Amino acid sequence: MASLNEAPNANGAPVSEATAAEAPAKAERKMCSNGCGKPAGSLECPKCKALGRGPSFFCSQLCFASKCKKMHAPAPKPEIKYDFPPGTYDGMEEHKKKKGSGGFAYTGKLRSVMPVEPVPKREVPDHIVKPDYATEVRGNSFSENVARVHERQGRILDAEQIEAMRKVSKYGREILDLAAAALRPGVTTLEIDALVHEECIKRECYPSPLGYHLFPRSVCTSINECICHGIPDARPLEDGDIINLDVTVYHGGFHSDLNATYPVGTSVPQQHLDLIACARECLDEAIRMCKPGVPYQDVGKRIEEVCTQRGFSTNKTFVGHGVNQLFHPLPDVPHYAGNRAAGVMRPGQTFTIEPMICIGDAREVHWPDNWTAVTRDGKASAQFEETLLITETGVEVLTAAPGWVLPAKKAADGSVGASAPTAGAGAEKAADGERAPGEGAAKKKKKKAKK
Repeated sequence: MASLNEAPNANGAPVSEATAAEAPAKAERKMCSNGCGKPAGSLECPKCKALGRGPSFFCSQLCFASKCKKMHAPAPKPEIKYDFPPGTYDGMEEHKKKKGSGGFAYTGKLRSVMPVEPVPKREVPDHIVKPDYATEVRGNSFSENVARVHERQGRILDAEQIEAMRKVSKYGREILDLAAAALRPGVTTLEIDALVHEECIKRECYPSPLGYHLFPRSVCTSINECICHGIPDARPLEDGDIINLDVTVYHGGFHSDLNATYPVGTSVPQQHLDLIACARECLDEAIRMCKPGVPYQDVGKRIEEVCTQRGFSTNKTFVGHGVNQLFHPLPDVPHYAGNRAAGVMRPGQTFTIEPMICIGDAREVHWPDNWTAVTRDGKASAQFEETLLITETGVEVLTAAPGWVLPAKKAADGSVGASAPTAGAGAEKAADGERAPGEGAAKKKKKKAKK
């Protein structure tokens, strides 16, 4: 007779309560979800669990990788086909076929469209004064290299040199505006390059990009996902593109540098228009804070605040820079918070601020041409740049468009606040009562010490 703690099985033999409880557990024992026939362990797919697809347990990492890891991998990007116009070819085709290097893959829809008949380097008449790198075999500026070692705080210009900067900046603005007026669907960036080059020659200017570290053209044209340094080619602009034109000219021994981003046609997505507006706002807000004594590293903090509020990101590789008799001397002006830029703004310094704002990932990859920098995710980027002069009381925007004034300051939600001071040519002072950089922190420190 069975005891109180036992129950008969099918054959009448007593079975303990513990054994009876183990039976259904064995029947429900989890098997590997990969179908290998082995019992599953405690390894569960977190993605399946989050998606509510039921338990997905595996016996090993190998089984997990062969099923769930592959199943949840992001779908490959759809291949974007581009119909190259007659007489052109894919400029990166050679790099795509290279073995052992992983080849080359475009990150977005932009393509390198090169003419079958090569365009020779554009000529600059002998009577036009040229920077030192224009005649150097590798395009290196030795005077720039030396200045970066010995002029750590940046160069201070005298009154005569500042007038020379005003003159060359005026030429730069004129040429940029003429190039922008020629933008329309169907125009190639090689045609824009020819126009910029011709307008430089008319004004007895040397197009600064030409030959600089072997850059092959007279202007940088950066389309859609191109962050900067796009090389003009035979790709016709399309309705819906956005394009940045970066013009730098050299005249009378001085450079001026400016750029702007423009929509092409009438089909530009609203998000791209918002991106362009944000890039300009970032530059305007940076200009607003410029005056003697402001640390250069504070500029990046303000730019990142603005672009983050608008839902965009800022590139951390490329920087603003000094500009004077040299193309890219110190000071460097990063466009992100937490940078370690050295020095403060001083009267007589001329430099650029040129934030590069991106929709998604602001990190860049370079095409094999060693110049074209594009976003890693293939999403659009926009940029604006001006050449600035620090005066005794504020800032002068040397490359400002005729009649331009600094717009009213926007609130965090994008609404326009009180009117702002003018920051175009000749305007210098910040808004009355505006707190100097670090003033709030100093007051808190003093209060704390008093306590």
